[in-house]
Amino acid sequence: MRKKGFLKISSAQIIPLGFFALILFGTVILALPISTAPGEKTSVLTALFTSTTSVCVTGLVVVDTFSHWSVFGQAVILLLIQLGGLGVITIYSAFILKLRKKMRLKDQILLMDAFNLSTPNGLFGFLGRVLSGTFIVEGVGALLYLPAFIPRFGLIKGVWVSVFTSVSAFCNAGIDVIGPNSLTDYASDPLVLITTMLLIIIGGIGFIVWFDITANLRRGDKKQRRISEHTKLVLSVTLALILIGAASIFILEGNNPMTLGRMNLGDKILNSFFQSVTFRTAGFATFSQKGLTEASVFIGLVLMFIGGSPVGTAGGIKTVTFYVILKNTVSFILNRNETVILNRKVNRAFVQEATAIMTASLSVALIFTVLLCAVNKVTITDGAYEVFSATATVGLTRELTPYLNRFGRIIIIICMYLGRIGPISLALFFRMRRSPKNSVSVAEGKFIVG
Repeated sequence: MRKKGFLKISSAQIIPLGFFALILFGTVILALPISTAPGEKTSVLTALFTSTTSVCVTGLVVVDTFSHWSVFGQAVILLLIQLGGLGVITIYSAFILKLRKKMRLKDQILLMDAFNLSTPNGLFGFLGRVLSGTFIVEGVGALLYLPAFIPRFGLIKGVWVSVFTSVSAFCNAGIDVIGPNSLTDYASDPLVLITTMLLIIIGGIGFIVWFDITANLRRGDKKQRRISEHTKLVLSVTLALILIGAASIFILEGNNPMTLGRMNLGDKILNSFFQSVTFRTAGFATFSQKGLTEASVFIGLVLMFIGGSPVGTAGGIKTVTFYVILKNTVSFILNRNETVILNRKVNRAFVQEATAIMTASLSVALIFTVLLCAVNKVTITDGAYEVFSATATVGLTRELTPYLNRFGRIIIIICMYLGRIGPISLALFFRMRRSPKNSVSVAEGKFIVG
């Protein structure tokens, strides 16, 4: 006789399973001959790698998207990017609502967990705004790309490239069908680069921040505007990281002929900001990452690791997680009893969760960097750049991805999957039952740290 609840699956388990199922579905479709361009061949591992990088909105590729895949294959990749960016639970919930017009309680709880919401109030409205807001932003982005891509590719292909690039940028995927040079040919085009940066930032700050800002804008002068502390924190940290990253790249790469050195002052500033934005989970590039100095690579690793913000399309440990840990460290140094951000006390459990996320994510990145360097003859710099890019779902590479051997590609596939669902989510996946907290009180130990 089965124990009661043995077959019950929690949301912490459904979400990783959902992404895994979507990856397998994409692998099967991409492995079909119809998905591959004439004259090209697709192995199962290549199909799996491409499906994973699409669903996990990473952007690392082992074959050129614009030439290896047929139009059908590119459409499948675009669909996987869209589904992966929004999240399988979001799509599932929208599908359920469309069919039933009503969601069961367990489906509502699942959606709440996916969006990290604490209450079901306004849940369906939130879901509707997520979907409509996503398609509106992506549509506007595609329209802004048209003047740049139609003259080069013609009407039909120009529209396709615009739509593909807009969806990929908003979902922070970094995959494109532009050509072998990707956005390198547009390093001096403010329209393309600024549009791409805006799409990346809007997708990366998170849906909750969107709706908080738009709700306050609609109020106008009728009511006092009250932006939540979460929105204030996300916007402040995001702006600070962009400015710090841009200044660092401008200083470190300004005279480097392999990156910014040959550009005029205006283009140097524009591309410094673009590199700073793309570092934090986008994957687009306007110059070869192989040319970056060692100092810039280190800056990149830090920005990749931090990533975007909660409940968005970006990866990384998230801006709020990073700032909470930073602020908690400062509070300890200043001998303060509480961690305070924007005049609000941070819950101790939240600090513990942030610490666990950072520790697990950093451990995964370091372990897999060692593994990648062990199975491929690569430098620690290139290996770390590849793994941090994969675990943070960034998609930047120092021209390493296509040359990885079979074991190296499997390692990066695992990294991309862990980066999308989060190492903590994987730990919760294997915890079939929630253990009671503090069920046994034990004596306090005496340990020494520091």
